[in-house]
Amino acid sequence: MAEEISDSPSTSHPNPENSDSSSELDPNTMRNTKPGVKRFFLTLSVLFSFILGFPLLWKSIEIYRTPLPFPQIESFSSEIESNPLQFPCQFQAIFTGFDSRVSHGEVGTAITRKMYELNPNVSQCGHCSSYDVTVVVDSSFDCVGNGNLRGSDEDADELVKNCLGNGIGGGKVYSVVVVNGEEEDVRTVVGKYRHAWIVGKVSEEEAVWRVAEIFAKVFVNGGNEGSSIRGEFMPVGADGRIVLSFSLLNANPQDWIYDWNFQEIDETLLQPVVEALQPIANITVESQVLYHTPKSSFSYWDDEHGSHIFSTKDLPFFVNSNEWHLDTSVAAGGRSKVLQLVVYIPSAKECPLQMELPNGDLSKTNGFISPMWGGVVVWNPHSCKKDLESKDPVRHVISPQDLQKLFEILMGQLRQLLGLKSDNLYVGQSGTTILLGSERGFTEWELDVLSRKHICFNLLSCATTLGSLSRLVQSLPRMIIKDEIGKQVKFSLEAAKFAQSNVSIGMYGASAVSSRHSRSLAEDAFFHPSIMSISYYSFEHCFAIYSPFFLPVSMHVILAALREWKRYKQENKKYLAWKAKAQVTS
Repeated sequence: MAEEISDSPSTSHPNPENSDSSSELDPNTMRNTKPGVKRFFLTLSVLFSFILGFPLLWKSIEIYRTPLPFPQIESFSSEIESNPLQFPCQFQAIFTGFDSRVSHGEVGTAITRKMYELNPNVSQCGHCSSYDVTVVVDSSFDCVGNGNLRGSDEDADELVKNCLGNGIGGGKVYSVVVVNGEEEDVRTVVGKYRHAWIVGKVSEEEAVWRVAEIFAKVFVNGGNEGSSIRGEFMPVGADGRIVLSFSLLNANPQDWIYDWNFQEIDETLLQPVVEALQPIANITVESQVLYHTPKSSFSYWDDEHGSHIFSTKDLPFFVNSNEWHLDTSVAAGGRSKVLQLVVYIPSAKECPLQMELPNGDLSKTNGFISPMWGGVVVWNPHSCKKDLESKDPVRHVISPQDLQKLFEILMGQLRQLLGLKSDNLYVGQSGTTILLGSERGFTEWELDVLSRKHICFNLLSCATTLGSLSRLVQSLPRMIIKDEIGKQVKFSLEAAKFAQSNVSIGMYGASAVSSRHSRSLAEDAFFHPSIMSISYYSFEHCFAIYSPFFLPVSMHVILAALREWKRYKQENKKYLAWKAKAQVTS
C-alpha cells in the first residue's frame, strides 16, 4: 500500500521550494518522485523461482539410460551386410600313377577354374574365400596303392588319413588322392575326415574334373545342390539350444501297446551326436510315450502293395495337433528350439501303413520331415493281427534291432533338418561318389560345412538384432535402458568380433561357439523384460500431460513480470522528464 502511494504522482507531497513547479506537474507525463522497485523485484523473484524449478522438475521425470555403443553397432551391421564373411580353405590334390612331367601349376589352375565353374558364388557368406589348390604329382607315392584302396572303405579311409598325416597334408586341408590304375571301374569315395580318394583308370582331364567337383560340391557345399541354407530354416534356437524330443505314439492302445528302451539308445547312439554338434548348438534330449494318437489324414487299401497307403499329398494333414500332445518339453525354456522326432505306430485297422512317393514307389524309410518342426517315421509291427482272445491290450517292447533301424532313419532326418544329405551317395556330373558315414553321425568335413553356415547365420542374426535395438532405443528417448542391457550388447559385440577373428585363422569350432553366444546375448538384450514390460511415450506426450498444470501459471507469472517491467520503465521515464525540467527551471 505504501508502494502504491509512493508511485502515484497525484498523491505525492512536493517540497515547499518546488510548490510552483508542482502546481504545473502533469501526472501523465511527469512525476517528482523516483519509482519504487519493490513490486518489480517481487515479481521477478517469482519468475526466477519458476525458472530455477524447471531443471528440478525435468530431473524428477528423467529416466535412466545406460549408454549403448551406437557407432560400434552401426559399423558391425554395415560390415556384416556389405562384406560377407569369408572362410580360409586349403585344397590339396595328390596325383599318383600319372606322368611326372605334368605341370603342377597347370593342373592346379585347371582345378581352380573348374571349381569356379561348378560353384561361382564365392562371395556368399559361408563359402571359402578363395579356391587356391596345391597339386602334388608323385609317381612314387607308395603310401597308398591301387590294391590297398580297393578293399574295405573303412580301412582305406584310415590308410589315407595316416598317409596324409605324415607330412604331405593333414590338419584342416581338404585333400583328394587320385590313384591312376588299370581297372576300368573308377571308384570315388569321400572319407569321414577331410579327404577323398579316386581309384581307377582315369585320364588327366577326367581326374581334374572329379577332383574339382569333390572340392566345390562336397567339401564346400556339403553335397547339396543349393548354395546355402535359408536363414529361416536353421533349426537352432535364439539362445543357441536345440531340444531333441523323441516321441513314440500308439495310435490305438486297444489294439497293442509298444514301448522302447530309450536310455540304451541315448547312451550308445545319441550322445556321440550331441558331442559332435556341441560347437554348433547346446543339445538336450528327452523322450516320451503317448497313447490315443490317431493321425488326421486318411489312408486307403492298395491290393498291389498289400498295405494301407497314404500319399505325399496327405502329409500336411498327417500330424494331428489336437491329439498329439508333443509340446510337453520341460527342457525347452526361453527361446530354445524343439525338434520333434516322432515314431508313429498305426492301429490294427490301418496296419501295415506305407507312404507312397510321387513316382508311385513306396518310401524306403516310410517317413518324412517338416522343416523347423521335425520328422515322423511310421513303424509297422511285424504282425498286424490283433489278439482277439485277450481282453487287455498286449504290451510289447520294440526290439533293439528294430530300434537301431528306426534311429538310423531319425538321424537321417536330423541331418536333413540341419541341411545335410541323409543318404551316403552324391550323384554329380562326373559320376557317383560314396560318402562314408561316421560313428558320431557327422563327419569332420560335414561339421565344417555346418559350422560355416551357422556362423554366418548367427552373425547376420546378431547384426540384425543389434541394429533393430539401436534404432528402437534412438527412436524412443524415454525408454529405460538398464546396465544389464548395456553389458549384454557389449559382450555380444565382443563375441562377434572374437568369432570373426577365429574365422580368419580357420578355427571353426571356437568361431561357432562365439557366434552362438553373440546371437544369444543380442536376443537377450532385445527381449529384456525391462524393455518389454513398459509402455514408453514420447516427449510430446510428456509435454501434453504436464502443460495443463504448469502452463497457465507460468504464463501469468511471465505476463506479470513483463507488465511490471513495462510499468517501471514508463514511471522512470516520467521521473527523468520531471528532473530534467526542474534543472532547466533552476
